[in-house]
Amino acid sequence: MDPNVTDLIHDFPLIFRIHKNGKIERYSVTHFVPPSHDPTTDVESKDVVISPEKPISARLFLPKNATPNRKLPVFIYIHGGGFSIESAFSPTYHNYLNTLIAEAKAIAVSIEYRLAPEHAIPACYDDCWEAIKWVELHVSGQGPDPWLNEFANFDRVFLAGDSAGANIAHNMAIRAGLGESCSGIKIDGLILVHPFFGNDEPDKLWSFICPETTGLTDPRLNPAADLDSLLKLGCNKVLVCTAAKDFLRGRGLHYYETVKKINWKGEIEILDIDEEGHVFHLFNPMSENAVLLMKKIVDFMKHYGD
Repeated sequence: MDPNVTDLIHDFPLIFRIHKNGKIERYSVTHFVPPSHDPTTDVESKDVVISPEKPISARLFLPKNATPNRKLPVFIYIHGGGFSIESAFSPTYHNYLNTLIAEAKAIAVSIEYRLAPEHAIPACYDDCWEAIKWVELHVSGQGPDPWLNEFANFDRVFLAGDSAGANIAHNMAIRAGLGESCSGIKIDGLILVHPFFGNDEPDKLWSFICPETTGLTDPRLNPAADLDSLLKLGCNKVLVCTAAKDFLRGRGLHYYETVKKINWKGEIEILDIDEEGHVFHLFNPMSENAVLLMKKIVDFMKHYGD
């Protein structure tokens, strides 16, 4: 029998497993690509350090023909991967953001946060909140990054993410709505693509990587568990994106229906795509439905407030 299987103490298929000696083995290796000028989209990217101690960093994306006299929306993106895998610096997310930013004509901040299980939840939430606060440092035009100082419109900020990243983005909007200091920027929209939320069954991965959780009543996993906080969602508009063959589809639909029922002050809409699975757009970004999803996201950003 394979000793790599017999000495396991925890196994989360497709994500990671842990051996008796404490070794953490991820099922897939994340490759990294450097920031660059992308010749196809003409988008420039660069990396910034937000907190060297933790560490927290981000990749910034700037579309072509950006000028200081026409400020760009700010697109803060949080990658998915079960809170445990993937990276803002992987080819998957680097290429996707290049294309999206070229279409949306926005400046993007793609956050590189600490991963579980080495860093248990709430590390990912705290890291992303710190990154948002770092973005806020630029409102005066005197922040540490010249791109944000020169080109960013802090009255048009969008939070977005896929899967676990969508969960984190939602929780960042909750923090903003509950009054944690974030007064310098205005979160216009929240974009949740195939969000990782809980349902009425225990989630083994969540319980392991979030040892302090209250389980099914934890509003970070199950937003419907705290309707008072959900009513204070700190943005003006939400776009929920689901896919018919996604195992998380029902949870995204439930989120959408719950927010509609509680008479939240903002607007919420949904895009449900047939014949596709979880984060299909990342695996097949040139497919017809991936193009449809990107168009919806771009239209959501461009047309908001028109």
